[in-house]
Amino acid sequence: MSEVIKKNFDSPDTRDEVPLGLVELVTIGSINVGRETLHPGWRWSTHVRHIVGTERCEFHHVGIQLSGRWVVEMPDGMQTEIAPGDVYDIPPGHDSWVIGDEPAVNVDFQGVAGWALPPAPGQRLLTTVLFTDIAESTAVAERMGDRRWAMILAQHTEDVRTLLTTHHGREVKNTGDGFLATFDRPAAAVEAAAAIAGSAQRLGLGVRAGVHTGEIELAGDDLRGVAVHLAARVMERAHPGEVLVSATTRELLSGTDLAFTEKGTFELKGITGARTLYSVEA
Repeated sequence: MSEVIKKNFDSPDTRDEVPLGLVELVTIGSINVGRETLHPGWRWSTHVRHIVGTERCEFHHVGIQLSGRWVVEMPDGMQTEIAPGDVYDIPPGHDSWVIGDEPAVNVDFQGVAGWALPPAPGQRLLTTVLFTDIAESTAVAERMGDRRWAMILAQHTEDVRTLLTTHHGREVKNTGDGFLATFDRPAAAVEAAAAIAGSAQRLGLGVRAGVHTGEIELAGDDLRGVAVHLAARVMERAHPGEVLVSATTRELLSGTDLAFTEKGTFELKGITGARTLYSVEA
């Protein structure tokens, strides 16, 4: 005999706190229903982006607004205000923020589970990986002398971090004379790499960069996977001041304003099969 199942948000199955927000989830059979309370000042790109590691919210939300107001912004800049009583269907790839002095409270019937949580360890993510390093850094350091080298390296590090922020990249690690970073968009990674190489040239440094797009796994604060190794090997084939990309990244950038020159097909150390690489034109 069928029975009625009843749950209450006052005793949710899970309760996840985020900066300036709270997500309470109840599960009825195979259905997740969530109540979200987001306080004035909350914004996805400010308070959640660094937690989940994507540029925008990549969940598809369907729900109803109970109280308060918020704005949803899509990548093309289109903004939609959500008000009490509104039933909404919000596609992935959006930013959002609370407006006014009242908390925004809504109930989501889709896209509520996990949108404010970091990826689980071992979860595979599709991303674009960028490796950079200073070519012949030991010889450059010897030529400059310890004091000047330390000043130049500090300036380069500051420049790289500024450019990563400007192009919406995420620094994974600083290798001393290079960086590992990830991007949600391959175009942003290539543009950041070119800007880094240009800024380094003005300091008298030759930076080489490699870009590849593929699936990676999170390992604490680090990354692992073939895509990470491939990006590193692509970088190793670059000349000072050059940005090289894999064929995968090149294909994803078809139709953009970025221009490439085929450099040839290479056997990359530790990577099965020959790979065609492309140089980014200035």
